Amino acid sequence: MLISTKGRYALRVLIELAGYDRQQLVTLQTIADSQQISEKYLESIIVVLSKAGLVDAVRGKGGGYRLARKPEEYTIGEILKLTEGTLAPVSCLDDTPNKCPRAAECKTLPMWEKLNTIIGNYLYSVTLKDLIDPSDSGDFQI
Repeated sequence: MLISTKGRYALRVLIELAGYDRQQLVTLQTIADSQQISEKYLESIIVVLSKAGLVDAVRGKGGGYRLARKPEEYTIGEILKLTEGTLAPVSCLDDTPNKCPRAAECKTLPMWEKLNTIIGNYLYSVTLKDLIDPSDSGDFQI
């Protein structure tokens, strides 16, 4: 599994927004400047986050973006799944049930399935708050 810039930047955007009061609206330009991300590319990411309800978007003068929930209510798994489309380490795990014609005889499939479970369990156990303040996260280790 290779996380694209879209997934990594989405995490950076949400971490950036978490640094502001939840009622404060932050402009796209402010986020772009702070994170050193192209405003045009950032716009495509923020649209995805907004449509999925992860950020609130307010248009017009004085508008901007803010987190829709508390940082501890976001999992890294949900964010990456949204932006990447899949967290599966191999493409044959993208479909349920598995549509690979070799699935019944594949000797490596159980290994990939276990790896997929480990990845999912881990990423869905880490929250945005864990990334913001790892010292408050107890067992979480980066």
